[in-house]
Amino acid sequence: MDMTYKKKSDKRMSLKEAVKQFVLEGGSVAFSGMAGEQCVAPAHEIIRQKIGGLTLIGDSPCDPGDLMAGAGLIDRMEIAWCGYAVAGMGPNFRRAYEKKIPKGIKINDHSNFGMGLRYMAGAMGVPFMPTKSFLGSDLLTYNEDIKVMDDPFGSGPIALVPAICPDVAFVHCTRADKHGNARIFGFSANAENLARCATHTVITCEKLVSTEEIRETANLTIIPQYTVDAVVEVPFGSHPWNYPYLYQYDMPFHMDMQKIFKTREGFLEWLHEWIYGVDEWEGYLQKVGYDRLFKLAELERKFQKVPY
Repeated sequence: MDMTYKKKSDKRMSLKEAVKQFVLEGGSVAFSGMAGEQCVAPAHEIIRQKIGGLTLIGDSPCDPGDLMAGAGLIDRMEIAWCGYAVAGMGPNFRRAYEKKIPKGIKINDHSNFGMGLRYMAGAMGVPFMPTKSFLGSDLLTYNEDIKVMDDPFGSGPIALVPAICPDVAFVHCTRADKHGNARIFGFSANAENLARCATHTVITCEKLVSTEEIRETANLTIIPQYTVDAVVEVPFGSHPWNYPYLYQYDMPFHMDMQKIFKTREGFLEWLHEWIYGVDEWEGYLQKVGYDRLFKLAELERKFQKVPY
C-alpha cells in the first residue's frame, strides 16, 4: 500500500485511476453494500486490471466476492456470507472454496454483526469490540480470532472480535462532492465505519454534486471528506443490484447470471463478454442497455422519491 499518498482537496478521478492507485497486488480490499448498494463497478474494474493475491473483507459481499473469486484474484476472505441473495449462493465462491477452482480460498468466518463490530473497532482505533452474540455458536469453534473472557464488571463470559482496517475500501453512495463529503439515502449498513477504518477510502457515487448543495443539509453527510482519498462518479454503479430511491433490482439479469455461472466455462464466457470485453463501466452500461436501466429507475420513482 502506498503510504506516501497525500489526500487532495479535489479528489475526483476515474474508476480506472482509483483502482490502479489504491488496489495493490496482495493487499486487502473491502466493499460497502447491504440490501442493495453493492459496489459492482469497482469489482469489475479490479477484475479488468487483474489485480490478484487479495484478501477480501466484508459482511456479505455479493457480486464483488463471487466475481473476484471466479476470476482467481482472491486468496483469503474474512466474511459472513457470499452470494446473490434471493438469486442464490455464489457458484464461483463455492467452486473456489470446495473444489479449488480456479484456486483455493482461505475463509475466516464471521457473522454480519461481527464484521460490523470489527469495522467499528477499526474506526474507533480500539483493538477489539465485545459482544454476547457469539456465545454458544460454532463461530467460536471455527474462528480462533474470536476470544472469550470473563467480563471484569461481572456479567459473565463475553466474546471479543478483533478490529479490522482494510488497505482500501470502496463505498458506493447516493451523492458526493469533489472533496469526498458523501450521502447515502437508504440503508447505510456499515458504510460510515468502513470509510473510517480503511487506510484508503474510495467513494463511488451515483451523482457528483456541488459542495454548496452538500452544505444546504450538512447533517445528511454521513461520510466526511477527511476520511476519503478519491471520488468517482459511477451512475448505476450497483447494477444488477438496486440502489434505494434511484433504481430497482434487476433480478432477471441476476437470474440469467446464475444460470450461466453453473459451469466454469459459462462463467469464463460471461467474464470475457461483460468485463474483459469492455473498456470501462460505461461500456458495461451500454451493453446492458440504457432503455433497460432507465426503466428500472422509472419503476423506483413510482414508489419513492429521493428525500432531498
